[in-house]
Amino acid sequence: MAICPACEAEIEVDEFDVDKGDQLSCPECGETLEVINLSPVELDLLSEDDEDEDDTFDDEADEGSDEDDDESDDWDE
Repeated sequence: MAICPACEAEIEVDEFDVDKGDQLSCPECGETLEVINLSPVELDLLSEDDEDEDDTFDDEADEGSDEDDDESDDWDE
């Protein structure tokens, strides 16, 4: 059993079913939570910055591949 830090609802989480760093939603308030400890299971609010980090890396990878394509076109001329 874990407690949602946002609404203090009790959330049933089996420590053997989750890993540290896993994300889940509170069934009561819908907040995105992160597992920060396994024994006992503790949850923390996932900040918006943490959610955006994954998107940032994807955007940078996309931009990098476009630049590589442009440079290879210059060599063909």
